[in-house]
Amino acid sequence: MSTQVIVLNGGSSSGKSAIARELQAVLPEPWLSLSIDTLVDAMPARLTTGGDGIGFADDGGVAVGRDFMALQDAWITGLVAMARAGARLVVDDVFLGGAGSQRRWLDALGDVPTLWVGVRCDPAVAARREAARGDRIAGMAAQQADVVHRGVRYDLEIDTTSTGSLDGARTIAAHLRSSRGDRAD
Repeated sequence: MSTQVIVLNGGSSSGKSAIARELQAVLPEPWLSLSIDTLVDAMPARLTTGGDGIGFADDGGVAVGRDFMALQDAWITGLVAMARAGARLVVDDVFLGGAGSQRRWLDALGDVPTLWVGVRCDPAVAARREAARGDRIAGMAAQQADVVHRGVRYDLEIDTTSTGSLDGARTIAAHLRSSRGDRAD
């Protein structure tokens, strides 16, 4: 069975969103791209200032509470329902809990064919990207660069330190073709 969900996991400013956009361009079938940022942006403002929601510390640290976790579980369940209904999904996530975060996805996905992709980037390079973006708290990229990968198992890993998002997307597309037995271009 063909891959239905591609999960991109990496720290802030590692290049996940850019790879997701490029995947939409290079894959022949239509894929929806959804990000953990989409969930955070959809939350009421009162849940984005800490407490039971999600909080961002001045040093770039991120803390999540029980309301955030409950909404994230609902979001994951909804995305899995979309995949089961036939939508192909590229999910851009940040596994703050490492292997525990992946376990939540694995439990929800069940038998949905999923490609797990680790998106890595040297922390110093990610920090420079973070500063250039201007929409992230300084320190977030460096804090997340390694912790999000702890104990996580991948089918494929992409290092964006010195390669572009299009190269990453092409690598993923080639992996999908080879896993289906299609001829790679």
